[in-house]
Amino acid sequence: MMKSVLRLTVIAGVITLAACQAPGRYAQKQDSEPTFAYEEPLMEDMMPRYEPYRTFNSRPYEVLGKRYYPLQTGKGYEEEGLASWYGQKFHGHLTSNGEAYNMFMMTAAHKTLPLPSFVKVTNLANGKTAVVRVNDRGPFHDNRIIDLSYAAAKKLGYQKHGTARVKLEVIHFDEDNNVTVGSAPTVSYEEYAGLTPSEPVTVTVNAAKKFSVEETDVKASPVFDNTEGDNETFIQVAALSDLDKAKSVSTVLSALYQVPTQIPFIDDIYKLRLGPLKDRFQVQMLLEELKNNGYPNAYTVQGTL
Repeated sequence: MMKSVLRLTVIAGVITLAACQAPGRYAQKQDSEPTFAYEEPLMEDMMPRYEPYRTFNSRPYEVLGKRYYPLQTGKGYEEEGLASWYGQKFHGHLTSNGEAYNMFMMTAAHKTLPLPSFVKVTNLANGKTAVVRVNDRGPFHDNRIIDLSYAAAKKLGYQKHGTARVKLEVIHFDEDNNVTVGSAPTVSYEEYAGLTPSEPVTVTVNAAKKFSVEETDVKASPVFDNTEGDNETFIQVAALSDLDKAKSVSTVLSALYQVPTQIPFIDDIYKLRLGPLKDRFQVQMLLEELKNNGYPNAYTVQGTL
């Protein structure tokens, strides 16, 4: 379905409409769904994390004679209004954050939120939700509050329509991994992700010493079957009592980092692990990435499942 959604790319500073309408900038005159063969997008929610705002995107800018003043923080931000979406016309072109727009990724454009920001978007007509990473500016229509990627619009069930009424809730991470969703109270990352049971669960390790789940995550040696002596390397991300939560986090991490995941049930707790991993360099890089992206207690373990 053809759409006439105005989209502009903000690279830095003040923007002019003429710059965005330069001849030959876009191959299509009007936007559309993909017109070429493609694999169905995964439509996996973005994994919110702490990501510093880009300073060059915080300056005021002007579009169509209207001046916009980007927010200095998205913490506590909520909004309701119309969402539009953008697709093939802008596929591959740079976003305001200096990244290539991919209509199959869960991203979005907003006029004033800091870039980048993570936002939970709820379609108020059907209750469907999507978590997107805002990395672009727009839409520059007074009655629209966000422009979602094609994949995000598809997940929310309105890609066949021009707009949908939605609620936006910024998922704000600070440098200490404290999380604030919309206007809700700030909580720890563990509380946000559901990784901390409401009460400590006591487990036995090697039938000798007892630890709480929190202690086990950091200190306890996992139990492996080492009869063949062929140990492999895994990264343990968390220990959870809820299997459904473990599977949910496992699916996201597997898609995000492109590695296998395992959820062995050891000592009455589900151990969420990435691996097996054979390359030491990959292990170190992935471990550092996990620690920086909301899993500060991730650590390596050796053994065979």
